[in-house]
Amino acid sequence: MSPEKEQLSGLTDIYRFLRSNRKPIYVIMPTPFNLMGLDQWVGGLEFVNYFDIFDGAHPRVFIPTLTEAQDFYSMEEVGNYLVNHPEFRDRVKSQEPGLALFVQFDEKTEELCKEIGLEIALPSNELRNRLDSKIETTRLGNEAGVASAPNIMGEANTYGELSKLAERAGLGSDLVVQTPYGDSGRTTFFIKSEEDWKKFSSKIVGQQLKIMKRLNHLPGTIEGCATRHGALVGPVMTDITGFEEITPYKGGWCGNDISPTILPDGVPEKVRDMARKFGDRLYEEGYKGVYCIDFLLDTDTNEVYLGELNPRISGASPPTNLITSTYGGCPLFLFHLLEYLDVDYQIDIEEVQSRWNHYDHWAQLILKQTEDKVELITKAPQSGVWRMNEDDEIEFVRPSHNINTIGHEDEAFYLRVYGVGEYCYHGADLGCLLARGRMQSDGRQLLDRARKWNAAIKGEFKSVPLSPNTNVTVPTDISAGKWF
Repeated sequence: MSPEKEQLSGLTDIYRFLRSNRKPIYVIMPTPFNLMGLDQWVGGLEFVNYFDIFDGAHPRVFIPTLTEAQDFYSMEEVGNYLVNHPEFRDRVKSQEPGLALFVQFDEKTEELCKEIGLEIALPSNELRNRLDSKIETTRLGNEAGVASAPNIMGEANTYGELSKLAERAGLGSDLVVQTPYGDSGRTTFFIKSEEDWKKFSSKIVGQQLKIMKRLNHLPGTIEGCATRHGALVGPVMTDITGFEEITPYKGGWCGNDISPTILPDGVPEKVRDMARKFGDRLYEEGYKGVYCIDFLLDTDTNEVYLGELNPRISGASPPTNLITSTYGGCPLFLFHLLEYLDVDYQIDIEEVQSRWNHYDHWAQLILKQTEDKVELITKAPQSGVWRMNEDDEIEFVRPSHNINTIGHEDEAFYLRVYGVGEYCYHGADLGCLLARGRMQSDGRQLLDRARKWNAAIKGEFKSVPLSPNTNVTVPTDISAGKWF
């Protein structure tokens, strides 16, 4: 007869249980970025990473020995390399059965984890893939009472067929067309003429399409967690996208502003309500744990619409866990873990949610190399806290492993990716900057402080041209060098 599950009642019991946890929890990702700082709350947790961004100084980071250079084309490949590494497999086998966390994984990951007795503490690859479809997201949203922007579904093999579908739904001629899978920046097409259609038709024909009316809108993001007690949601964020100083990709994501004043009165409540309803519908579908929703605010009407679902730990996870722990007493991700640990718990979900609805101004910037060159890095900025003086010069203040150690708006936490001896290339993720205060204006213009931090951090990198015999494989697709 198996022993009864432990019963937890309230946050104090939850804190004690997780802090004293001894079950191994492996966070297997290129860097600790997505769940950085979680080790302060959860015993038995360690990061298993490919990039040594803390130069060996983080006590809870394990980096298997690199025997030869690796060429990765996705986060899934990084995870599979780490899970299949002999040093990691020996490490897992020497301890009691544990849990594994990933940003992205696939069927091969599931097979590799099963071989060594690791349980993936995330919804299955099959379920995530199904939910990742923008078509499926729209269907579930409709069932949950969460509206998408005015749209129609269908296939179009000519501009005429596209126009007829749009006319049937009263969408007009200025259209946004999405294919089911992939980053929105690569699978979203703006079409208002036959010339536009010809430009994109090769990526559209033969696929199920979501065809929407183009709106004047403000894009944003919110992360939630689908639990047995109902969905919990974190802070409402607006997206920072497409600024050429930060990213070479037109429309590419380069960060978030988290601010209680950036959205009109009443809109944050609409966003949170939408995210909770959608999370509850996901739980009915068998999905449990964290999810991320992109939303659109129609700036003409203040209506909020569902954009797309990211059924995974995401780039919104670091500021979400920062805000919910700093202002609300516990990171949202704790409730994800409780869904996968062998424990029963009771909470006042309304009380917990209310703790997370009020917060200060924060921002994160994802810094990519915008220069079109491939070179060997000879000097790179250290991960930790940096400070900017009145002359816009920065200096390294102190090593740190966590975001919440920054004090004033002249400080920022920088998390490096590529270091000395590695290669930089066009579009590469150079690092992430997290800071108090905002980086974008109400009118969605990049603030001077964002430009200054971007230029200053990138100025700390030094690199030299490659020798003629150096063979470097440079990713040709954005996802291949996307480590956040």
